[in-house]
Amino acid sequence: MTDDRLPTALWVEAHLQILTQKGVPYYIPNKGAYASGTVMLKINGLEAGCLVLQQQRDLDGEMGWMALFKGETVAESEADAYIQRAIDRDPDVWVIEIEDRDLKNPFEGKVF
Repeated sequence: MTDDRLPTALWVEAHLQILTQKGVPYYIPNKGAYASGTVMLKINGLEAGCLVLQQQRDLDGEMGWMALFKGETVAESEADAYIQRAIDRDPDVWVIEIEDRDLKNPFEGKVF
């Protein structure tokens, strides 16, 4: 059986182009494996704190986002420490940080 999924690096690049077109500032603190690896998203709401999401498939195989920290915002230092521990466990994880005062996820997929 073959896996016809798009390599993670291409998926990330396509979505970064959309962010650029929309004028959404972003930063890539960790580039993961080209072909695989999950994506973590740190949405920095500045004064509102940070929301951390991790890409994950649901039981039906649909890609979505798991809200970490029970979906609550946390201080940037706490978000950064969590992300660093995730990178230490799995250096193939992709990390994208964006700034959005409204804490909106700019990527497709439901948050669960």
